[in-house]
Amino acid sequence: MKICFLKAVRQIVLVFATCLSGLANAFDPFVVKDIRVEGAQRIEAGTIFSYLPVKVGETMTDEKAAQALRALFSTGFFRDVRLEVERDVLIVLVEERPAIAAIDFVGMKEIKGDVARKALRESNFQEGRIFDRSILDQAEQEIKRQYLGRGFYAAQVTTTVTPLERNRVGINFTVNEGDAAKIRAINIVGNQSFVEEDLAELFTLRTLGWFTWYTKNDQYSRQKLQADLEVLRSHYLNRGFLDFNIDSTQVSITPDKRDIYITINITEGEKYTVSGVKLGGEMLVPEAELLRLITLKEGASFNREKLNESTKAITDRLGREGYAFANASGVPELDREKRTAAFTIRIDAGRRVYVRRINVGGNSRTRDEVIRREMRQLEGAFYDTDKIQQSKRRLGRLGYFTDVDIETPPVASTSDQVDVNVDVKEKPTGAVLLGLGLSSSEKLVASASVQQENVLGTGKAIGVGLNTSKINTNLSLSYTDPYATIDGVSRGYEGYFRRSNPSNLGLGQYKTQSFGTGVTFGYPLTSIDRVAVGFVLDRTKLESDPTLSPPRIVQFVRETGSQYSSVVAKPSFVQDSRDSILWPTSGHKTAVSGEIAMPIGDLRYFRVSSSGQYFVPLASKFTLMMSGEVSGARGYGGKTLPFFKNLYAGGPGSVRGYAPSSLGPRDTDGSYLGGVGRMLGTIEGLFPMPGQGKEQSIRLSVFLDGGQVYGAGTKLNLSDLRYATGVGISWNSPFGPMKLNLARPLNAKPEDNKQRFAFQLGQTF
Repeated sequence: MKICFLKAVRQIVLVFATCLSGLANAFDPFVVKDIRVEGAQRIEAGTIFSYLPVKVGETMTDEKAAQALRALFSTGFFRDVRLEVERDVLIVLVEERPAIAAIDFVGMKEIKGDVARKALRESNFQEGRIFDRSILDQAEQEIKRQYLGRGFYAAQVTTTVTPLERNRVGINFTVNEGDAAKIRAINIVGNQSFVEEDLAELFTLRTLGWFTWYTKNDQYSRQKLQADLEVLRSHYLNRGFLDFNIDSTQVSITPDKRDIYITINITEGEKYTVSGVKLGGEMLVPEAELLRLITLKEGASFNREKLNESTKAITDRLGREGYAFANASGVPELDREKRTAAFTIRIDAGRRVYVRRINVGGNSRTRDEVIRREMRQLEGAFYDTDKIQQSKRRLGRLGYFTDVDIETPPVASTSDQVDVNVDVKEKPTGAVLLGLGLSSSEKLVASASVQQENVLGTGKAIGVGLNTSKINTNLSLSYTDPYATIDGVSRGYEGYFRRSNPSNLGLGQYKTQSFGTGVTFGYPLTSIDRVAVGFVLDRTKLESDPTLSPPRIVQFVRETGSQYSSVVAKPSFVQDSRDSILWPTSGHKTAVSGEIAMPIGDLRYFRVSSSGQYFVPLASKFTLMMSGEVSGARGYGGKTLPFFKNLYAGGPGSVRGYAPSSLGPRDTDGSYLGGVGRMLGTIEGLFPMPGQGKEQSIRLSVFLDGGQVYGAGTKLNLSDLRYATGVGISWNSPFGPMKLNLARPLNAKPEDNKQRFAFQLGQTF
């Protein structure tokens, strides 16, 4: 039985559904015996049933029919919906909208496909979604906005919709990019205290230059302009111009959409001097201690950066006492006649809070306990800013993660609790290397190694390695448990076999062969200080030829023999506050270590070394690294220092620009003797390869190296140091780590062996 039209007064109930479906039906109430769906292709019948306000056995009315139509249309799945009744069976007839089967881009070069797809997803337009013409128009406008943001003002986007089988469509975006508009001039109007050219140099945006083809900074970007305006504002505020204002900014484009002109109108105002700084509000820390944190000084020109540093230092200090939501703000009192400003830093400490829970996320392999044991902030304890930062640095130094992020959101419905959310991004910690490598000093290097720094997510490390070259052959086994006890005492075992033929390095005609095993224990003193002691049982065999080896080697063999058993103690102290071992940008690492052959063995010698590395962030992506080392070695107990335990310098890792191990004294035959004292120093600027994003697999550097080796009886003289400068690149490539250095010796002597270019491939460096 078809649904019959009723009276007009009942038709009004379905007017809304009539507008949507094009056909509205009304009927007398009836009991639904069954419900049937017709026309559905992708949408399951059960999904449609879930939107119906009536079920089998219930009474169907006009009101419920209107509700059903509204609910089904509101899903956006259907182009048309009708309700019919046949013998008390409710029939739902639907016409589905097509689904988006594929999205293709043609002519798109400036924007990568995955970037465009991500932008479209944010506009709710992606493969698998229901096709909607209005959303398609929004997607087209989004692509145009992406090009406008990159300075392609002439870009044109044409969209083609192609019907496909099974009620699907393919979407094609054809882009005619055109040429990017270039910035032809940046004009700053109103400046009096600074030259316009100097102000323009502060900007990232600029006119055509030598490298703008690569940086694309000559293409207008609204985001870059806003950032540049903030840099300009900071420049003035950091130099005392408290009344500085950017009045207006005009960006104009020529009719052919090729050239852009930027005009910035500013008012400098007067330059102010600080007449005084005082504290106000809740001082829960001794006032004298807080005053020492203020870097904005009376009598100096106002500097917003120093004011911000001061307020941050104060809030951080209060954070160490548990006041996680402390706030400090500088309130100025201006004397415009005298051009002075007095500041009151008002402190609002808020309530003291404690940590309710530490939540760990992002770790799919590393166990929670491995992360939690590095946390200095504890659950149930008062919040401490320093301990939060210490925890982050300790996690970064593990080497298991590419990124560590810690947030401290307040707990809902409380005013004195926060959670600590630790989110990590894991990196592969296992490595298998089979292959060949090249080294400028060791020529062809064959290597095979298996290393896992985080076995089964436990934080334990195991390693097996084999490296063989023309000079060295090393086979090593190692196992380290960084938390052998709950107190953080580490225990490590090692075994090795080493064979060396240094004659190719000019160190004399001889060979050594060693094998040994050892154990090392480490104990943490503080969160960054650690002491360790190891003991190694070593057996070394020395091979020499009296007819070819230098007299010093022949004499040593005559006095001590050619086979030596030793028990070597290796004490050390390390202080490590670096924020990461993979990509350090701040902190330092200092170490004092020793190597002592105990009297119970055949040899009597000791070696002591003191070294330090300091990382200072100078910009968001630029880090200054300074390092130095002083080492010494001696024999004792009437024994001489074994010549194969001498100290050497030169080449990668010490003084680049000079051949490996070539610095210091030489024998009469020209071979390198090494020495009993060594001084090394490096100043190096580190920065990532431009354009590589967050991957940070490539690092560039500019360096200045200095160093020298001193023989027995020679006084340390800084004038004997050799210096070299150059550039370097480090790359953790898919086929092994690679390092290249191009160095120029600065004060080489005629007898020095120079090496301007050095590289390593397929080796650890």
